[in-house]
Amino acid sequence: MSSSFTPKNLVIAVHPRFPEILNEAQAIADYLKEKGIDAPIGSLHNEDLRKRIKANEFDVLVSVGGDGTILRAGHLCAPSGVPILGINMGKLGFLIQVQRENWREMLDKLLENDFWIEDRLMLRVELFRAGEKQGTWHALNEAVVSRGQYLNPVHISASVDGLELTTYVADGLLAATATGSTAYALAAGGPILPPELRNILIVPIAPHLSIDRAVVLAERSSVSITVHSQNAVLSVDGQTPIGLDAGDRVDVRSAEYSAKFIRFGDLGYFYRNLTAHMNTNPSTGK
Repeated sequence: MSSSFTPKNLVIAVHPRFPEILNEAQAIADYLKEKGIDAPIGSLHNEDLRKRIKANEFDVLVSVGGDGTILRAGHLCAPSGVPILGINMGKLGFLIQVQRENWREMLDKLLENDFWIEDRLMLRVELFRAGEKQGTWHALNEAVVSRGQYLNPVHISASVDGLELTTYVADGLLAATATGSTAYALAAGGPILPPELRNILIVPIAPHLSIDRAVVLAERSSVSITVHSQNAVLSVDGQTPIGLDAGDRVDVRSAEYSAKFIRFGDLGYFYRNLTAHMNTNPSTGK
């Protein structure tokens, strides 16, 4: 399966805290150098690198790390449409197809144009207070309205496309993408969705005498979550929580752009990857 372009300008992005990952990134850069490609290495937090990626100076970003690293890479690359090739250095790697032991083979395939591009839905998350927009964020995994650090459950209501769905008394409610269905939503008891789906998944977290079933919305539907109690917070893809007041509304819909990932082989990679992880001890990765 071939893509419509041959990448020539690559950049290698890493999480800066782990020397082992930096060593592997250097090995990848050296290998690409042998192939005639000078790929710079940088931290996803480096502002100069971020500006260059946003300016479309690179064809592909190679993310070296775990799911957290590739999640940050998705936020950075999606607006400018830069595809991401993830190389797994973590334990889980639900988002990552290429493992540490086979990246040379996969880089060869990349340079031979033997790959395809997978588009994954991202969410646009907007917070309203007294009718005024307070902020906009984008999520690859999920947006969560929850009780945060407090013990009391939150009272929240959800509506879909302007029609009331139900009211929850729960630890929280999350709106997730298919990508996010293998993240927080999975831990909360939600179903696993194949990555090509562009539906929003609604999952209550520890509901108290409330409906406890996940709901998969129709494609292009949107959900509004209104808070009816104090001390709730909004968290988007695990970023710093934002405090919410009673009456605040969080609107979640499909974003105007998708995250793009480099994939190899047939479309069944997701299920093979999923099966491998479901038979792995999460504490040891074996």
